Amino acid sequence: MLKSLNRTHLRSSYSVATLALLAVFFIAVNLFSNIVFRSAQADLTQNRLFTLSQGTENVLAKIDEPITLKFFYSESLATDFPQIRTYANRVRDLLQEIRARSHGKVILQVIDPEPFSEQEDLAMSLGLKGARTTEGEVIYFGLVGTNLVDGIEAVPFFSSARQQYLEYDVTRLIQNLSRPKKPVLGIVTNLPMDTGAGGLMEAMRGNSQPFMIYQELQNRFEINFLEQKFVKVPSKVDVLLIAHPRQLDDSTLYAIDQFVMRGGRVMAFVDPHSEVSLTAGPGGQPVQGYTEASNLEPLLTTWGVEFDPKHVVGDRDLAMRVQTGLDARRQTSDYVLWLTVPKSNLDQDDIVTANVDHLNFATAGALSPAKGASTKFTPLIWSTEDSELYDLDYVKSGPTPDDLLNRFKADNQRHVIAARVSGPLKSAFTTTPPPPTGVSEKSQTSDAADKPDEYIGATKSDANIIVVADSDIFDDRFWVQIQSDGADRVAQPFADNAKFILSAIDNLMGSDDLISLRARERADRPFVVVDNLRREADRQFLAEQERLKAKISETERRLAALQTEGPNGAVEQSSDPHAQEEVAQFRAELLQSRKALRDVERNLRRNIDRLATEVRFVNVALMPILVAGLALVLAVIRHRRRKARAAKGV
Repeated sequence: MLKSLNRTHLRSSYSVATLALLAVFFIAVNLFSNIVFRSAQADLTQNRLFTLSQGTENVLAKIDEPITLKFFYSESLATDFPQIRTYANRVRDLLQEIRARSHGKVILQVIDPEPFSEQEDLAMSLGLKGARTTEGEVIYFGLVGTNLVDGIEAVPFFSSARQQYLEYDVTRLIQNLSRPKKPVLGIVTNLPMDTGAGGLMEAMRGNSQPFMIYQELQNRFEINFLEQKFVKVPSKVDVLLIAHPRQLDDSTLYAIDQFVMRGGRVMAFVDPHSEVSLTAGPGGQPVQGYTEASNLEPLLTTWGVEFDPKHVVGDRDLAMRVQTGLDARRQTSDYVLWLTVPKSNLDQDDIVTANVDHLNFATAGALSPAKGASTKFTPLIWSTEDSELYDLDYVKSGPTPDDLLNRFKADNQRHVIAARVSGPLKSAFTTTPPPPTGVSEKSQTSDAADKPDEYIGATKSDANIIVVADSDIFDDRFWVQIQSDGADRVAQPFADNAKFILSAIDNLMGSDDLISLRARERADRPFVVVDNLRREADRQFLAEQERLKAKISETERRLAALQTEGPNGAVEQSSDPHAQEEVAQFRAELLQSRKALRDVERNLRRNIDRLATEVRFVNVALMPILVAGLALVLAVIRHRRRKARAAKGV
């Protein structure tokens, strides 16, 4: 017996010594790894979240002068906010990786702006936005970049809603700082962007009200207006914005064509029926020289885009609710020609539309890919299948919203309103066109600045063009409410029209390296199975819900038919006993149906909550319970083995 106890004690001593040696070995391996493999990295995430894209690598390789990035993060205040803390770690990892890959061209400073410190004053002076906590503290979580020529770019606050575009936003900031000058945006338009509905005459009187989108463009780019009759796009123009121009002559079209052949990027807005152009000015009439419809043929066909100038998209699902006042009981109606396009009808894989929630359009046209085109046609914005194309002449006759709905017949097609065109292009011209009418050939060739570009028949690199079949997207009334604050105008957007246009131009301003960056998956990936189960639960009760609603409506209609209106406006019942019995029966059915509807909605909520509880239990509690159960089983087995060996005297 004593011998058995000694063996048991010796075996226990060996186990303790082995555990101690393993602990020492574990600590030694970690210390060795931290010292030797400090710079070694392995990205094991499914979507390579922590690996820089090749486009970012190319942007970093082109930096000529050092760029300083100041990462402001209130780490001491964010300890109670795990979502911010987790995202901040990802941002810091990305910035450190960018610094490591820049070969000393990017200098990173991580700053914790503690309350009432000089660092907090610096963050405020640089325009960073803080998030106020319930305790009144302010958390800063932003980035400021500077270069050697007083250039400054900032991300005021890293929103988790935009974490898919983290690398794109930081890379764009670095690229903007690596440019010595503000990008130049060339504008060709017949819209009164810089004057408003009053036009030039009101601007000369000091009463101009520029479009809010134009003011946003002014803040971000150097604007270069081109007259609508020119023979060459200035070489300093980085991106050309063509917004509903009047009919352009061949020389102007050739200038645009050759700008694209030389690698220039274009964002074009055409429209079969421009309501913003027809907006009445102070005199009650549209601005003199307005353009009702615009087109860019033959350029569009060459770019691989077919535009229908004779039809307007109508959509019953996306119809905007408008004030009509035609009926005292129904002051608003669905207007199928004015569309509110939600996120589900925007391309979530394109950086331009992925961060847009919804857009408003009016009498928009339809785009489609041209047959045999060499370019890739990628829809960015589209209608639902509950849509149709209205004839333009009928639209111009002024039908009411109800007239449009009464003759509505869905064609079960999704009509493209905006698209990105990319790929190799051939010129729409075979040679340089003759000079514009009224301009002599001698004067046309006397100055190099006014001389047409030498003819190029095809692009050397892939073109990048965005085409939108609407111009009313610029109109303030479709996306923003404007309030006056003294001499300033304060904009309160209710749609993302400006965000879409600015994002598109920003994207086109970037190099191919920046344009190639796409949205990545979120680090906190959604529970796809849970979402599918939730949608299935919704569908399970939807049919019953619709049936009960229809029954309630029918019961209310039949009940109203059995009641009459008295002389004082009071509702009276018929004196017929049979009619009174029917009224009582209908009222009972109405109450029962409404109760059943409430039960359906309550059961739906109860099923969703139960599903969430089950999933939460599986993710949080089930695994620890299984591990604990397995450990208990192993402990019982080991105990029985020891007891068996002791009984045998081993």
